Amino acid sequence: MDIAGQKSSLSWAVNISVVLLVGLWLFPTVGLLVSSFRTSDQISTSGWWKAMFPSEQNLTLRTDAPELQVQEGNLYIIEGRLFAPDKDAVISEWGVSSREIDSYTAGDTAPLKKGGEVTLQADGSYRMENTEPFTGTRGTRIFVTATTPPEFTLRNYQNVLFDPSNSEGMAKAFINTLTVTIPATIIPIVIAAFAAYALAWMEFPGRALLIAIIVGLLVVPLQLALIPLLKLHNEIGIGKGYLGAWLAHTGFGLPLAIYLLRNYMVGLPRDIIENARVDGATEFQIFTKIILPLSFPALASFAIFQFLWTWNDLLVALVFLIDSTGDTTVMTKQIVELLGTRGGNWEILATSAFVSIAVPLMVFFAMQKYLVRGLLAGSVK
Repeated sequence: MDIAGQKSSLSWAVNISVVLLVGLWLFPTVGLLVSSFRTSDQISTSGWWKAMFPSEQNLTLRTDAPELQVQEGNLYIIEGRLFAPDKDAVISEWGVSSREIDSYTAGDTAPLKKGGEVTLQADGSYRMENTEPFTGTRGTRIFVTATTPPEFTLRNYQNVLFDPSNSEGMAKAFINTLTVTIPATIIPIVIAAFAAYALAWMEFPGRALLIAIIVGLLVVPLQLALIPLLKLHNEIGIGKGYLGAWLAHTGFGLPLAIYLLRNYMVGLPRDIIENARVDGATEFQIFTKIILPLSFPALASFAIFQFLWTWNDLLVALVFLIDSTGDTTVMTKQIVELLGTRGGNWEILATSAFVSIAVPLMVFFAMQKYLVRGLLAGSVK
């Protein structure tokens, strides 16, 4: 039995549990951030946790095109470097055939299928010689095994945010997501605040039954209500636009909002409200001038939940934002489309995903101090 004022002997277990939970949350987020700054070659050959160390990669590179060849006496020469000037890589093995990519080492000379030979150095510089002119429109493929140093680039973000083939879709999806999220966060907060005040401080018949119904609605699965709600929206003409999505998010978020706010408001001092009524304040004045300012932690707590859930939502967007033109595509749906069109470009997918979670992260860290206070409201007396 612990003595009051003494530290529990199990506090170490609590600390370890907290560290593990934080690590489990940070692990994928940090991995996504690191991957968004890596090149596609590095992502395909090593995990993000090895980003700070040199990695060995199998690369397929091309020499310069035959049009750049020069004649030296009886020989036709093509010289160059396989790697970009800013890339410091060391070649250990290489080959001129995809079936034998490790036939030669740095400094060796290999014959070419179309005549001539090529000599490749460890730094990627090469020299091709032939007694006949090189033909074709493209350079010769060379397969190399190279050790490359850690490399980070902003090119992924430039492609996602400024490349017309990607940026137009992502920028519009970003605006569309804000268009859905902001009203879908504000509307249920406003409605739930009025309802929570009425259930907490106003006496009327059936109040206990309404509270029980709200608690029961907390366990109703979202998927059960989607199809009936969509049919209702289609019948009244709001099934394919922002209004339908706003109302859907509002309906699904209201039970939790009312439950949290009602529990918080019930815990507020009764004397303050009674004194305001004695002074002649109306219920609306009590609500706006006393209850709302005191309930800010609970309001912020629900706002965090609703904003994160709505921003990251895909299911409701797919059901209620049906648009073949892409005018109402949100970021989660845009990323799914990128998975289909650019499924092999993991650097683009990682960057797009991190861009999509940047706003929720900022909202969470800006308001997280109110989260626990709002969640624990009403749990103790």
